[in-house]
Formats: sequence, C-alpha cells, structure tokens
Amino acid sequence: GRTFLKINCAALPGELLESEMFGHEPGAFTGATRSKPGKFELCDKGTIFLDEIAEMPPCLQAKLLHVLQDQEFFRLGGRYPRKVDVRILAATNVDIRQAIATKKLREDVYYRLNAVVLQLPPLRARKEAIPVFLRHFIAHWAERFALPRLPLSAALLGACSQYSWPGNVRELENFAKRYLI
Repeated sequence: GRTFLKINCAALPGELLESEMFGHEPGAFTGATRSKPGKFELCDKGTIFLDEIAEMPPCLQAKLLHVLQDQEFFRLGGRYPRKVDVRILAATNVDIRQAIATKKLREDVYYRLNAVVLQLPPLRARKEAIPVFLRHFIAHWAERFALPRLPLSAALLGACSQYSWPGNVRELENFAKRYLI
C-alpha cells in the first residue's frame, strides 16, 4: 500500500517542523549527530496530511511551495535536492480568506493546494451526525481499551444533540473516551 503520514503543523515550532517535514543532515543544528529523513522523503509515492496548515510559519510555507511546484526539497543542512512524488492533503480550522488577508497563510500556497476543497460545517450544524460519530467512537475506544461497548440511552443521545460541541468532533471523541472509562 501507499504510505500515509500526518504532520500537525501547530504542534511543533518552526525549526522542528522543518526537520520533521524535510529531515536533516549531521551538524544541521545542535544535537543533529546523524542524518534523518523527513516525512516527505518517507512518504515518497504516498500521501501526507498537513493538519492545521495555517499554523505553519510563512518561511516554511515558502519551502513547502518549492516542494509543491518542483517536487523536490533540501534536508536541513543538505547540499543536494531530493525528489519526491507526494500527494498532499491539508486542513485548517481557520477561515482561509482571513488567514490569507492576515498573511498567516501564503496565497500562493493556498492556490497550489486548492485542487479540491471540502468545507465541513461544525458538528453543532450537523446534529444528525452526532449519534453516528458517538457510536463509532464508542466502538473504536471500547475495542482499543478492551472494554464492553456501553449502551447509549435516548436521554444521553438527546443531551449530546443539544450540546454545541465547541471543540467539534475531537471534543465528541474525548467525551466517548470518558464515557467508556
């Protein structure tokens, strides 16, 4: 199968994110004693999911643009370009137009990635999906924790449907974990 890797752009500071994405060579920074491939290299012929792309520092977005345009990059401290064939999926929870207007997201990066756009309304606007997600998360985490699936009463489903879920699907998933535990 094809490799699928996720990079959470909001979870790491810029320098570490660059190393995570593109890898590094020995001596590229303090503590870099040997070469390390980045996720783009590891995911050649596969798919990378860039979660929270609007949180990526603009200087790193410029390097990403190079990969998008030329399918090549340099490891940190590297002298030679590395070619890759990678499909990129990207997501953000911010308003794209506002992120571009405030220079949080480079417009050229947006238009390079903008082949297919899926806009999902927040969970509170899709209340009919709440029981479906809740049953899925209960089944998933019950199996993972080796616990029995707990029943979902009509009262519980009703309360879940009335709640606004400001943390969206991630909050609902954590609720399912707590319910099981």
